[in-house]
Amino acid sequence: MMKWEKLLTRGRFGDLATGNVLTQTARNEFEIDYDRIIFSAPFRNLQDKTQVFPLPEQAFVHTRLTHSLEVSSVGRSLGKAAGEFLIDKYPNLQKSEISPSEIGSIVAAAALTHDIGNPPFGHAGEEAISDFFKFHPAGKVWESHVRMEQWGDLCNFEGNAQGFRMLVSKKFGLKLTYATLAAFTKYPRPSLIPHRDIARRSQKKFGFFINQLGDFEQMTSFLGIEKSSPECWFRHPLAFLVEAADDICYSIIDLEDGCTMGLVSFEETVNLLAPILKDKFDAEKLKNRTQAQNLGALRALAIGELIQETVAVFANYEESMCKGNFDKALTDIIPSAKALQRISEVSVQKIYRSKIVLEKEAAGFQVLEGLLSVFSQALYHQFYDPNQFSGQDKSILRLLPEDFPLKGWGAEVNPYPLLRALVDFISGMTDKYALNLYRRVKGISFPGV
Repeated sequence: MMKWEKLLTRGRFGDLATGNVLTQTARNEFEIDYDRIIFSAPFRNLQDKTQVFPLPEQAFVHTRLTHSLEVSSVGRSLGKAAGEFLIDKYPNLQKSEISPSEIGSIVAAAALTHDIGNPPFGHAGEEAISDFFKFHPAGKVWESHVRMEQWGDLCNFEGNAQGFRMLVSKKFGLKLTYATLAAFTKYPRPSLIPHRDIARRSQKKFGFFINQLGDFEQMTSFLGIEKSSPECWFRHPLAFLVEAADDICYSIIDLEDGCTMGLVSFEETVNLLAPILKDKFDAEKLKNRTQAQNLGALRALAIGELIQETVAVFANYEESMCKGNFDKALTDIIPSAKALQRISEVSVQKIYRSKIVLEKEAAGFQVLEGLLSVFSQALYHQFYDPNQFSGQDKSILRLLPEDFPLKGWGAEVNPYPLLRALVDFISGMTDKYALNLYRRVKGISFPGV
């Protein structure tokens, strides 16, 4: 059974020192995590990555940045309330000087990073990168040069695994606490496992690439996180709260954005939110206010109710989480679960499959496939088919970042790290940068014209 005293240890990834070292500043260790993330380049790039809709001129809708900030805010509330329960229940936590505020800070910091590994164009971008290696000739050509588990990573791009890779990377220098990293990790397994237990939510996707296995094992060992099978681990219990914060926000706020964009009527939006609000819903209060004001008020009330329900369920199942017996999404078992499911059904039908969203996704497939093909082909020609290495290839490779690892490769060297670096480059782009670079390398637009 996992122990909270160990799970909340303040050790920091990359530090040689271990144990509960209290910070010497006014900020606690987990607040330092939060601040480092806020000022990091990967987090800043989320401002130009779409949440659902391309950014319209006539109305505000959420980007990945605003979504992540809101998820973090909800996560802080969930974590702090859960922390009050935990410290009241476990006197040993009081001896370790951990506070409800610190537990809230862990969830807030982890929630802030929950989308940090997402590529341009959202989930369509994930699928586009995966499809490039699965189906495109310039991607499939690499299969014979890498190991099976590495090929599994490349053919199944996963934003959660990319996020973990970025958070432990020396390039960004975040050096987060182990607790924040573990709370971030919703899917504590690699891409290829012999059998996926569909009853366990934590095995739905994967949370780290195979060359981050050592980093992941270092984190789980430090925090005392146990294995559920030879290849998979249990979740850190706070990861359930991070997941819930995301589920709450995208359910309610995507609906709000859909209403703002005119895809879901205001009346239907009210009817979808009313079952969550229960006796707090008062139709009379909607009169004599603008639609935007009413949407904001309903959203706030709904999120507040969902936070209370989620904390109550967390308290009921916290011991089972520590034993590894509980492995479900908290929002699937709260009293408002059916109301959230109905919102999800309407969102799929009217928002996620709307013309404007589908057009964005179709464009994303073209842009990412195009970028990957030109860079991948140039790299393959240089190192594996030099007779085909052209002047065009040379020009393309000069567009790679200065720190891109362009030396030491060849027929006898496994190119997986090279391909990971290429995917890092493409997936780290903003939507706008990816589109502009695609136009230029394809000759659709010309710099300065």
